[in-house]
Amino acid sequence: MAEEASSLVGIIETTVEIQSSPEKLHDMLVGKKHHVPGATPSLIQGCELHEGEMGQVGSIAKVITEMIESVEPEINRVVYRVLDGDLMKEYKSFVITLQVTAKEEGPGSVANWHFEYEKINEEVAHPENLLQFAVEVSKEIDAHLLSEA
Repeated sequence: MAEEASSLVGIIETTVEIQSSPEKLHDMLVGKKHHVPGATPSLIQGCELHEGEMGQVGSIAKVITEMIESVEPEINRVVYRVLDGDLMKEYKSFVITLQVTAKEEGPGSVANWHFEYEKINEEVAHPENLLQFAVEVSKEIDAHLLSEA
């Protein structure tokens, strides 16, 4: 039984280089999440605060309903736990971690997206498409932030 459960559990991650500072991308995806649909209109149509205060631990957003589990602004890291929505029809658990760090050389940043999940069964695909979605969202937000500068 343990082998069966372990084949349902997975971790995937990717990185995307952006031109904005780590703080700007982190702030947009944590403290100003309600601005994300305006920055990524082709990808995200809405973001509503359901409970709590935007960008604070325990705040809950609709669409995929997610809760911020932890925020570490000093290292531009946030952890979201998906609570409800279409995603939870395929996964027992789904945790998204985003950490944005400055590039070692030159301006810009690297956004690291890390998904930890448990599928409800073997027929469910690993969420590579969601990882690609996160990359596209990062790029669109980056373009939006650069256009504001």
